[in-house]
This record gives sequence, C-alpha cells and structure tokens, in this order.
Amino acid sequence: MAGTLNQYLDDNQERFVEQLKQWLAIPSISTLVENAEDVYEAAEWARNKLVFMGFTEVRTIPTNGHPLVYSEWRTDPKQPTLLIYGHYDVQPVDPVYEWESPPFEPEVRDGNLYARGASDDKGQVMLVLAALEAWLKVEGDLPVNVKILLEGEEEAGGSGVERFVTRNPGLLKADAALICDTSMFSAEQPSIINGLRGILYTEIEVTGPERDLHSGSYGGIAPNPIHALCVLISKLKGEDGVINIPELEEHIQEPDSEERAFLKNDPLNVEASLLTEMGVKQFVGEEAYSPLERLGLRPTLEVHGIRGGFVGDGAKTVIPSKALAKVSLRLPSELDPNEVFVWLDKAVKEHMPAGYNVKAVNLHGGRGISVDPENRYVRAAAASLKTVYGREPVFMREGGSIPIAALCNSVLKVPVVLMGFALPDDNIHAPNEKFSLEQFKSGMKVVAEFLGRIKL
Repeated sequence: MAGTLNQYLDDNQERFVEQLKQWLAIPSISTLVENAEDVYEAAEWARNKLVFMGFTEVRTIPTNGHPLVYSEWRTDPKQPTLLIYGHYDVQPVDPVYEWESPPFEPEVRDGNLYARGASDDKGQVMLVLAALEAWLKVEGDLPVNVKILLEGEEEAGGSGVERFVTRNPGLLKADAALICDTSMFSAEQPSIINGLRGILYTEIEVTGPERDLHSGSYGGIAPNPIHALCVLISKLKGEDGVINIPELEEHIQEPDSEERAFLKNDPLNVEASLLTEMGVKQFVGEEAYSPLERLGLRPTLEVHGIRGGFVGDGAKTVIPSKALAKVSLRLPSELDPNEVFVWLDKAVKEHMPAGYNVKAVNLHGGRGISVDPENRYVRAAAASLKTVYGREPVFMREGGSIPIAALCNSVLKVPVVLMGFALPDDNIHAPNEKFSLEQFKSGMKVVAEFLGRIKL
C-alpha cells in the first residue's frame, strides 16, 4: 500500500508544487488591512482545493476578522478521527529590498521554493493535502475520519479561531490533532516537537511633551520619550539577559534532570548549527542556563520595533512627544499570558522613569503546550518519520508558539502531534523564506504513512 501511495505522490509532485506556487502568489498578509481581500482569496483557494480533492462538506466560516475553512471526511465511526490544523495567512515581507526574488512570485532555486509562506505554513499545509489526495485517489477513501480546520489569522494572534474552537468543541471533537507548522532538526535527522512556548504580544507607549519640541530650545529640560523607552526596556531586561519581572521567575517550573542534561550536553550539536544559522559568533542571554534551555524552556522578552521621532534621511533636531515599542514575551507552557501581562504592566509602571506617562497594551497571546511523547498518535508519527527518513526521530522543544495547540489540549482534550518539516534555515518570518522541495516530498510521504498507521 505504501508503495502505491508513494508512487502517486512521486508522479504528482510537480503538479503539487505548481499548485503551491499558485497559493503562494496570493499575498495573504493577515496583519495588514490593505491585504484583507487577498487573505479571503487565499481562503477560497484552499476551499476550492478541498472540493477538487473530493471533500463534499467544505465551508468558509466568517469571523470578526479573516475566515476559517472547515471540512470533514467521515469514513467509519469505529475509526479514530484526526483533526488537521494549518493556516493560510502569512507574515509581512519587510524589508522587501532584502528579497532575492519578489516574495509573492514563487521561484525555485537550488532545490528550494522561495516565497513568503513557503515554509510557514502554506507549504506544510499543501503536503498534508497531497497526502490526503493520494489516499483518496489510490484507495477511494481515507483510512480514518478527518476534520480540517484552516485559519487566516495565525500570524495576527488567532482570536477568530480561538472563539470558534471554544464555542464548537462538539463540531471539532476528535481523537487527536495533527499540526504541521513546526521545524525539524535537519533534513537528515527528523524530529518531533514535544513542547511549545506560549506568547504574549504587547505595545508599550511612552508620552512626554504635548507636541514635538526643538532640541536646541528644550533639550536638557524636556522629557524625551524615546530615551525613556530605552531606559525602561533596559530595566525590564538587563544586559545579562535576565527578565526583571519577579512573578515570572517565581512561577516557572524546572525541567526534570534528564531533560536538562540532554539540553546541556547537546548530543546533536544543535548549538553549533544555531550559531551558523544566525550568522553570529556567540549566544547572548542568561548564562546560568544552557542555550538550548534558553531557546525552548526559558521565558524571553524581545523588542521587535520602536517607533517615534524622526528617522528619515538627513537631520531633524526634534524631541518627540511619544514613542512606542512592540514587545513580546515567549512563555513556558504552564504560564497564562493574561496573568503574565498583569505582571508586565506592574513592572513597566515600577521601572518607568519619572516625568512620563506610560501605557502597556495586551495585543494578543496564547498558551504553550507540553506533549506526552508516549501517546499512541505521537508514537505513530515517530514510526512514520523513521520509515521515510530511515532514522529514529528525536524529541525537541521549540521556542515558537502555536496558540491553537494549547486549545486542542485544554478545550478539545485531544493529544496534539506537532510534526513539521521546515528546516532551521528556512528564514521563517524573514526575507527569502523558503521550503526544501525534498522536505516537501518527504513530508507528503510521512503524513500518508501516518494516516495509515493510526487506523484501528
């Protein structure tokens, strides 16, 4: 059976890649208002693809933001039901001048497909759809019951899908969930993610004078919000990488000794690969913890951008009236982002220099998740990876966040299989995002194998 399925996938790979290119050409940037119609077009493209594959129950579900695409395939009530999740929205492309080819004109170079969304997450959704199609075309049916939920707001916080999942647990009832939106260690060493951090994304705005001021006339006596914001951020997280939010540290659970030893010893030499991928010579952060523990288990506080004052060409001697920073925290799975925001807000007020007004805003958040590696569905995923790659997968924690994974755990009460095929150098969220076509091919075969393995 596997041979026939694999033959179908091999024979149709070029067509699948061409279809993926069509989808990638749609600039479905969920965070930009001007791309709202593009996001809807990308949802319709996914719906039409499912209809073409033979799914009869396919619908586009409106939300307060971008739509969801939902579909079902019922094969046998005695068989398990797998909920498959993915997202069709993408990140903004700035700075666009750093792209070697236009971000929405997909191009194959050196065995990789370059485009925004190639790896995160259209390419990974497409390989799942290809695996489903192979079963339908070769066998005329799927080995298990399947429910598919695709969203268009993952890169914008996922509030629509959160409301939908919370309000429709009966509709989404399943035995397990499959999410292909993560990375593996390398193309030679497969891996499964057994933990994701949560996220809290905020804005911190500092205001000073009621209008912009001339620095010659008022410099030395006028409050400068950009300077104050920089002072504030340096107090929230010092040069040593320590986050100065006392409640945060008090509520972090320590990893067991076996996991900590694995992260510290780094038997796969992940640290060297990370330095190469980042193009740096040394790590920064909390020296009391190994780089891998900092990456997958410890909380982070990162500044993503600062807005205020004059940043154009030439000179303008202005003291700005306000400044704003985009700040996120990645959180261990046991922490509630809304509770952490209360702690952050308190720390912001305590560390703010005198003479300014400051306001922190909670834009969005999502909890992290820990996965039981002994779950039957996770073991089936591990066996499927070994069949295709010829090597036992390793279990790794990933520093990123997928809010719906926690919802599957807390609301739907189903185990989550985090089996992604992106590679560490895929430039996710950065210019020149790519997806290895060899990974695309292997991923299709792994998912097809997985579907067969979870059949009772």
